[in-house]
Amino acid sequence: MMYNRTDVARPIELFLVEDNPGDVRLAKEIFKEVMVKINLTVAEDGVQAMDYLKKVCDDARLPKPELIILDLNLPKKDGREVLNEIKTNEYLLRIPVIVLTSSTSAEDVSKAYGEHANCYIAKPVDLDEFARIIKVVEEFWFKTVILPSRSRT
Repeated sequence: MMYNRTDVARPIELFLVEDNPGDVRLAKEIFKEVMVKINLTVAEDGVQAMDYLKKVCDDARLPKPELIILDLNLPKKDGREVLNEIKTNEYLLRIPVIVLTSSTSAEDVSKAYGEHANCYIAKPVDLDEFARIIKVVEEFWFKTVILPSRSRT
C-alpha cells in the first residue's frame, strides 16, 4: 500500500531535525496552515535525532517518519553523520530526506547527494523566503509525491 494524496484522513509523519528555535517555530506555524494533516516530531541535535530514529526502529508502536527534513549544521552530532546513519540503516533508508541547511558549499551538496539525500535546499536568511520554501516542500512532498507506506511489512 502506498500513501495516496487523496488519503487526507491519515496524517503524514514528519521528522524535523533543526537546532534553530526560530526556524522550528516558523516551520510549525506554516505546517499548521496546510491542508494535509501532519504529525510533526522535532529533534534539536543529531544525537537526539538518532536516539529517536533508533527507538522507531525498535518499537513498532512508534510511527515511522514518512519524510525527514534535516539541517547539516547540528550540535552534538553533525547532520552529515545523521544522513549517513539513516541511509545505511535498512529500516530507515527509504525515508526521503530533505537537506535544508545554510551551507551552499559545493562539497556539502555533493556529499549530501552521495549519501542519498533526496534533495538539497539552501536555507534562506529572509523569513518570507524561508516560509515560501516550507510551503514548496509541503506542496511537493505532501501533495504531489507518493510517499512510501508506513506499514512495517
